[in-house]
Amino acid sequence: MEEIAELREKLNRARTELNILYEISNAMRTTLKLDEVLYIILTSVTAHAGLGFNRAMLFLVNEKDGLIEGKMGIGPDTGEEAYHIWKRIEQQRMDLDDLVNAFKISKSMLESQFNQQVRNLKLPLNDKDNLLSLAVLEGMPFHLTPQTIGNYRLDPLLKILNTQEAAIVPLRAKDKVNGVVIADNIFTKRPISQDDLRIFIMLANQAGLAIENSHLYEQAIIRSNSDSLTGLWNHGYFHHLLHTEIEKSKINKDKLSLIMLDMDNFKIYNDQLGHQAGDKVLKELANLLSGYSRKMDWVARYGGEEFAIILPQANKKEALVLGERLRQTIATHPFAQEEIMPNKKLTASLGIVTFPDDAQTMSELITTADKRMYIAKAKGKNAVCAEEY
Repeated sequence: MEEIAELREKLNRARTELNILYEISNAMRTTLKLDEVLYIILTSVTAHAGLGFNRAMLFLVNEKDGLIEGKMGIGPDTGEEAYHIWKRIEQQRMDLDDLVNAFKISKSMLESQFNQQVRNLKLPLNDKDNLLSLAVLEGMPFHLTPQTIGNYRLDPLLKILNTQEAAIVPLRAKDKVNGVVIADNIFTKRPISQDDLRIFIMLANQAGLAIENSHLYEQAIIRSNSDSLTGLWNHGYFHHLLHTEIEKSKINKDKLSLIMLDMDNFKIYNDQLGHQAGDKVLKELANLLSGYSRKMDWVARYGGEEFAIILPQANKKEALVLGERLRQTIATHPFAQEEIMPNKKLTASLGIVTFPDDAQTMSELITTADKRMYIAKAKGKNAVCAEEY
């Protein structure tokens, strides 16, 4: 009878695990956006409807820069906060779909100190002295038990975790490791069992493929929406980005500014030196605009020698500072053979508009910024205009 009861228990556990993995697999198929994929993975690791760990964090491999970088961490900052979160989830009977949808509505849950600590951590990829890189290079999971974790007390990851036990599992996509996911039970102190590790590894195998699919999707999006000459976002995708940022600004009650920029007298340069020389200037200009804008800004080629820069969360004063910096950078940059120009140098004129102060719709923003850019040209070129006077 005991053997039958034990067998029933194993079957029930196997059925539960399969149901969990089925739900997680379905959730991962709902999106190809990387931030949503990462959130689904970590929610699956931490949710009561998933693996039920207290905290989880995810790192991705950056082969270009030789780093492994923190991307997201989910978990309360304190045990008291954890208790209130779990109680609320239980009272509302939230399943995995509910938790995922909550992320799509509001990302405030990612504003924790824990998540910021994770995102700030970047470690050299080829350094076997840290656990993250070791997990990538070896391609093997680690179970840091209370007995073995002391051997790594100086590890940068463990300084963030400050835990007595943790599981570290590499994320695989086909034949390579593209990231690492870590989980612990810092608040409940529940030991990590072999069953926990087994299903965690199974989830990580699905997660690695989901991340790879997201990367392929993002690469396809970039290729199809990039300007072939400059590599910036193209005219069509600029409209999509501006619409999206306006909607975000409405929800968050933030300012949003737009800069329209046009090279001065560029026809003279093209006519005298040819379009190949002109194309080289446009490529250099694209690099300047990308390099001197903020990381959160969107830089696009609007058409010909006209460019657009979307500045989320930027008021008029901040946009003017950036606009003036760009104007000066262009005016002092040593473009090839610019001495043929009327003022012996290539310059640009810029128009600035701010939402919702100056305009309330996408069409109004573009029209107003374009109008102010031509006012800047009428004032003598190599200028920035943010008002209609």
